[in-house]
Amino acid sequence: MLSPPELAREVVRRLDALHGRPVWRQRMPPLEELVACILSQHTSDSNSWRAYQRLRERFPSWQAVMDAPTEEVEEAIRPGGLASSKAPRIQAVLRAIAEHNGGALSLDFLQEMDTDSARRYLLGLPGVGPKTAAIVLCFSLGRPVIPVDTHVFRVSWRLGFFDRKVGEAKAHDLLQQIVPKEDIYPFHVHLIRHGRQVCKAQRPRCNQCPLADLCAYRQRTIDAPALAVPEQFAK
Repeated sequence: MLSPPELAREVVRRLDALHGRPVWRQRMPPLEELVACILSQHTSDSNSWRAYQRLRERFPSWQAVMDAPTEEVEEAIRPGGLASSKAPRIQAVLRAIAEHNGGALSLDFLQEMDTDSARRYLLGLPGVGPKTAAIVLCFSLGRPVIPVDTHVFRVSWRLGFFDRKVGEAKAHDLLQQIVPKEDIYPFHVHLIRHGRQVCKAQRPRCNQCPLADLCAYRQRTIDAPALAVPEQFAK
């Protein structure tokens, strides 16, 4: 039986062989990534991207976003949903950054901080939780931090890295301790793809899965009719 770190390495090895090794590239500068992440909460990728584009088109700078009447920011980001809560949160985050950074609206100073210090700073911003902080650290700063979205969480508990009852917040810490640092970014990217294409929430395609022999969930459900997901496992 593989230990959790050995299992993580084997998962990455197999998915590397299938899809190629993911190579990190900065997606956005850290402030842009943070705002985009706030807009992505509780909505689809397409809607959150529309909201982000409208925000950038409507306001010429982050200073303009911070200083604008909140209802104007709400109107700009309305396609992303929950605009009445996201608009004041974005403005509060911008004000906190400006206060910390001598008025400058930038998070580039995080590049000079170690990962733990950068995480603590991000978590201290209004409404920023572990997942949002991890996304900024991983995708914008290239740090070995695992953002746990619904796909990463689902595939991870099905593989047996932890019990589903731990929840997504605790899963960040557990996976951070399990996955070798050099495999963190590939692990994250692979599990998102795997969750979308194979290890689906309602009807996982276990017969097509290259990880089936490693999967604790598969072992528990292999005799179930058509490998359907029991109600208690569906997400």
